[in-house]
Order: sequence, then structure tokens, then C-alpha cells
Amino acid sequence: MLRIGGVTLAERKKKRKWLKLFPKHGYILLLIGILIGFLLFTLISVIFEKGGVNAIEFLYTSEKQSWIEEITPLFEQWYFEKHGERVQIELTVTGTHDSVTQILWGNVKPVAWSPASSIWIPYLNLMWKNLGNQEDIASDNWNRTVLSPVVIVGWKSLIKQHNITGFTDLYELAKTHDFKYGHPDPRDSNGGTMIVALEFAEAACKKPETLEIDDFKDESVLESVRSLESKAVYYSKSTGFFGTWAALNGPSAISYFGIYENGVIDNALKAEKKWGDALVAIYPENGTLFTDHPFVILDASWVEPWQKEVAKEYLTFLLKEESQQKAQQYGFRPANPNVPLDTTIFNEENGVRANIADVATLNPLRGEALEALFTVWIKVKNQGT
Repeated sequence: MLRIGGVTLAERKKKRKWLKLFPKHGYILLLIGILIGFLLFTLISVIFEKGGVNAIEFLYTSEKQSWIEEITPLFEQWYFEKHGERVQIELTVTGTHDSVTQILWGNVKPVAWSPASSIWIPYLNLMWKNLGNQEDIASDNWNRTVLSPVVIVGWKSLIKQHNITGFTDLYELAKTHDFKYGHPDPRDSNGGTMIVALEFAEAACKKPETLEIDDFKDESVLESVRSLESKAVYYSKSTGFFGTWAALNGPSAISYFGIYENGVIDNALKAEKKWGDALVAIYPENGTLFTDHPFVILDASWVEPWQKEVAKEYLTFLLKEESQQKAQQYGFRPANPNVPLDTTIFNEENGVRANIADVATLNPLRGEALEALFTVWIKVKNQGT
């Protein structure tokens, strides 16, 4: 058997066959480099898909969705031009009550939160501490972004006939007249929560901020609220429903209902053209609550200092005159006092008043009182609705 260097020819061929299965060291390094590059590309893609270090999540409510979606890209471009770096505002929209639940459950971890009304801030803090946390998650350092008062809406002819100026008049009317009433369900809608809070405050002869848990157990208070709620024909899930429904179906479908002012603006002319009777906003004579859409930067472990700074600049942009003017196109009053009110939108022809300086702004309930409201609601609502 032929041997070369002590190795047979067959053994030499076998060794060459195995060597061909392994590339040279250069090829190995090349393959490793390609693999590392692929992994880095994948990692970077995932990071930027989620917004990366330049992203903050903003949890807000659907009432202002159209405005926020219009303004946010403008802010992102403005931020880039100012700082030379990109920032992304990740918008998460939901209902107000659900936004509280999502935060408490940890399903979302926003940097900033904007419920429809500041009445929810003490409630979130209460529920947050009930989970064992020591400090408030929503501090007192928050700002209003846009405004819309809660109003009673009725047909002009009925308002004149019954001389309705507030909830007390509705309570009195419920004793002697049959009429159709409605508002959103407080369990589903911020608008419904605010309307029912005003009902209880009026029945207890108090302001919402002074309501105690015992007021929601007082049988005389419950009976007053129950008498008005007995006239309810429907509880909607959204606040915008009633204005549209009234304009479409007329006075025979609904007499009075509670919604936000901007819902009147959207439907007053439509109603008058179809029914020959106008929908008119009644600003309760004893004052009302405002949907003030607070911008709250959360004091939470997941919020980093740089994210708070971005959120502050976002808030500043929302309050700029140009942003506030755009908000008025959606029926919101400007929260920035330096921005003039657009009277082509806010006028009697649209069923609202431009000047509401005489309407007292009421402060929100305490968290405990709001929780009591949710508990007692089932006892006062129209059971057949």
C-alpha cells in the first residue's frame, strides 16, 4: 500500500474530504460578522419599531382624538427642528374610566395621561394607593388643555315652556310632568359620571367637591336622583350619542339630556333644519363641571427624567395659540386664556353662549365620593333602561 509521509493515499483523500467541510479562518470571521450584523439590525429594528429612546406614550381619551391626531405630527416636526433629533409620541386612545383601569392593571405605562376631566385625578390616586403604593401617581402639577362645560340640553320650545335653568327645575318637573330624559352611563362615560355627580350635588344642596360618602346613602338624596332618573329613556356608552340622536329623531324621542357643550354645537343647526325647533344648551344656574382634559405627567417608576422633559414640551405645544385655535374647530374652548374665543363657532345660532363668565366652575369630587357614586348608581338608575 502506497504511503506518502507515513500516510496512505486513501487516508490522505479522506482527510481532504473533511477539510473541505470547514472554511478557512477568514470565512469563519466573515460569517460571524454577518451574523452579528444581522442580530444588531434586528435589535435596532425592534427598538425603533417601539419608538426607541425617543418615544413617549401618551394615554388620552377619545373626545379629543381628532384634535390630538392633528396636532401631534406638527409637534414632532417642531421638536425635530428645535432640537435636531426625532421624537415620537405614541398615542393610545380609550375611554376615561378604562384609562384608569389600564394604568392600575399595568396594561399600559404612559408617560403622560389625559382623562376627559380632572375629576378622575383624585380617583386614580385613591385606587393607586389602594394597591399598596405610598405616593400619588398623579400629582397636583397638571394643566388643562381644552375646555367644554357639562350642560343640560333641551328643545328651545320646551325650555321656554318649563323655564328650565338647572337640575333643581328638572327635579321639580319630574314630580308633575312626564318627559324623556337621558345621559351617558356613568360606568362607561366620563360625561355620564359628571352629569350624575351634578345630579347628586344638586339633590344634596352641596357642591360636588363637598360631597361625602354619607350623601350617597341619604335616602332623601337618593329619592330625588331616582325621581329624575325614572324619566330616562336611554343610557348611552358615549357622550356624543345624544346630540346626534336628538337631531335625528326629534322632540318626541328625547326632551332633555346631559352632554358636553361641543355636542350641541355639532347638532343644533341640523336639529332646527329638520324639526323647526332648536337644541339649546342650559348652563346650570348653580354652576357646572368642566371637561378640562388635564395633561398629567405621571409620577411612576417607569417614567424617566428625559421623558418628563419631552412631555413638558408637548404640553407647551398643545397650549400654543395655533394649537388652541385648531381645538376650537372641534368645539372645545381654549384653556389658554390668551387665545381669543372664536365666536363664529360659539354663538346662539349653534345653540351655545359665547360668554359664560357668569357660570360658576365647580371643583371635582374627592376620590372616595366618586367611588361611592359608582357603587350607588345601580340603586338610582331607571331599572327598565
